[in-house]
Amino acid sequence: MNTTTNTIPSFGLGTFRLQGQIVIDAVRQALELGYRHIDTAQIYGNEAEVGQAIAESGVPRDELFVTTKIWTENLGADKLAPSLHESLRKLRMDHVDLTLIHWPSPAGAVPLADSLHALQAAQAQGHTRHIGVSNFNVKLLQQAIDVVGAQAIATNQIELHPYLQSPKLVGFAREQGIHLTSYMTLAYGKVLGDAVIVDIAQTRGWTPAQVALAWAMQRGFAVIPSSTRRENLQSNLLAPTLRLSDEEMARVDALDRGERMVSPAGLAPAWD
Repeated sequence: MNTTTNTIPSFGLGTFRLQGQIVIDAVRQALELGYRHIDTAQIYGNEAEVGQAIAESGVPRDELFVTTKIWTENLGADKLAPSLHESLRKLRMDHVDLTLIHWPSPAGAVPLADSLHALQAAQAQGHTRHIGVSNFNVKLLQQAIDVVGAQAIATNQIELHPYLQSPKLVGFAREQGIHLTSYMTLAYGKVLGDAVIVDIAQTRGWTPAQVALAWAMQRGFAVIPSSTRRENLQSNLLAPTLRLSDEEMARVDALDRGERMVSPAGLAPAWD
């Protein structure tokens, strides 16, 4: 898919919780179908398998957008670069397209400036084309802006779906010109059975997943849904071409109930 939002493709494949042969098959099938944006992370424990699937796909590297994320244990100025080099070794690449701070350093143990400056150094050396953050609240995003400037932050990847729309954080990011990537866009599948989304899907002849993904992309977010089933990978891939009406968008907007699915103790910041 060549659709881009800012510098980040608006649609990609997430690989959270996919391991071993399962992730190899998912990435291989996605690339066969036309996916060109793949999202992984050090803590997922699947970078080597993602790299294998990409290498075996025959898709030219310059056609791909690959994201990985630095785990909290590697955020120190002395650890970040070596950990990224290890990620690149596993991925069989000399660079990734985007590197994110996966979660803020617990209790601020590593100064944010140390991590961001180390990311900028990796960027200057050509190991990552873009840098960004993930799971940052307004306060942390402001701190990151104070360190490197908003224009240096390619995205903030956050949990965002019809049941959790985070208007304060979204509004702040937009004011600052910072792009947002939605993970968990289908809320672990919970929204797929939502009466409003099912009604829109049935009226349109779409899948509920297509409705939720199209909604998020129309709101300006990139999405990275994961699937291990070829038919779902294929139908999800159509979501960027679908447009909801203003009324349908408003119906999905009205589903917001602040329901967060991911908030690990010891990692999660004080959410807005």
